[in-house]
Amino acid sequence: MRHSNISIFVPHLGCPNACSFCNQHTISGEKTAPGTGEVRRLLGEAYNRIKDKKNTEIAFFGGSFTAIDKDYMLSLLKTAFEFVGKNGFSGIRISTRPDCIDSKILDTLKCYGVTSIEIGTQSMCDDVLSANNRGHTAKDVENASRLIREYGFELGLQMMTGLYKSDAGKDMLTAQKIILLKPDTVRIYPVCVLKNTHLARLYNEGVYELSPFDDMVNLCADLLLAFESAGIRVIKCGLHASNGVEDELVAGYYHPAFRDLCEGRIYRNAMDKDILGSQDKRFVFAVNDRCMSKARGQKNENIKYFEKRGISVSLVSDKTINKYIAVRI
Repeated sequence: MRHSNISIFVPHLGCPNACSFCNQHTISGEKTAPGTGEVRRLLGEAYNRIKDKKNTEIAFFGGSFTAIDKDYMLSLLKTAFEFVGKNGFSGIRISTRPDCIDSKILDTLKCYGVTSIEIGTQSMCDDVLSANNRGHTAKDVENASRLIREYGFELGLQMMTGLYKSDAGKDMLTAQKIILLKPDTVRIYPVCVLKNTHLARLYNEGVYELSPFDDMVNLCADLLLAFESAGIRVIKCGLHASNGVEDELVAGYYHPAFRDLCEGRIYRNAMDKDILGSQDKRFVFAVNDRCMSKARGQKNENIKYFEKRGISVSLVSDKTINKYIAVRI
């Protein structure tokens, strides 16, 4: 069953650190924090509009929710909780920092209908966390994840790829450590260098260099496959499309359909592996009937990729084949 969110952004609120990459006003498209009246209005409109409430969560994103002023946090939770219950939405999702989770906070969240907690992990390498001024360690992520799972919340972990002082090996190591924590969901955010951030200054000074875009697509394709193979649902891959991001982007790995690029690359890599070493010039692969467009690649880029090498690839559908699998026939 497909789940959806009613997203309410509280930009920068509660964040004790100015992380190297962060400009939440640009990412969220919001400049000011919402009051309870605005939240009640938004949720009331959503309540009247959305029929499938049992598969819809109220989501507070943008800041470190459990680190904001306690009275303000409680006012938001109480307002949202009015719309949760027997005839309401399924629960409340929040995002926060790993060092802003403890038993007392989780007790409070439990009382007000919070069902899912996402942790901004970013990296599981302490040198990368320090270089990007995260203000927490990988151990904090481990401790927060354990506690969240013990309390019975759905656990989500968010990672970033391509950060300052990171590389493909460290990003893959982060993914492997996240898998060991057994989150229910993961978000993969390839770094976007935004104006008015420390990363932008490092980039403009030539201190911070980015790997090629195509290499990042390959890396995130491998991460996506690794998480889903481990039974972890990837609910986001790439920063969500918005005019704010496009206008403020200095450099990085932004694409309005980044996940599509990665999923297409998974299929291309699978077919490439089967083709490698063969003298044949014509190949037919079967893929799941719902994944035909992914296997062809965005704008048929996978088919064109093989054509440039003098190879003809045809696809046929087979509903019995699992996602991300291409079977040569």
